[in-house]
Amino acid sequence: MATSKQANFLLPEDLLDEFRKAVPGRQQSKVVAEALRKELKRLKLKKSLQDSFGAWKEKDHPELKEGTEGFVRRLRKSTRLTRSQ
Repeated sequence: MATSKQANFLLPEDLLDEFRKAVPGRQQSKVVAEALRKELKRLKLKKSLQDSFGAWKEKDHPELKEGTEGFVRRLRKSTRLTRSQ
């Protein structure tokens, strides 16, 4: 388990009041840490999607012009042949 450090930050008063009513004192740090981890994961995913937008070029993948079904079937068929040997 990672070591813990204290952090001080400001929250809107209504949010803090609701949080304190809903979460027992001994669980508040855990709840905040879990919520922050989840939000950071979401932000990282969002950034990755934004950064990679446009990376896939149709001209580089003409085999998918008619859709993915035929392409995937050909891939699966080729791996079945090598697995059965």
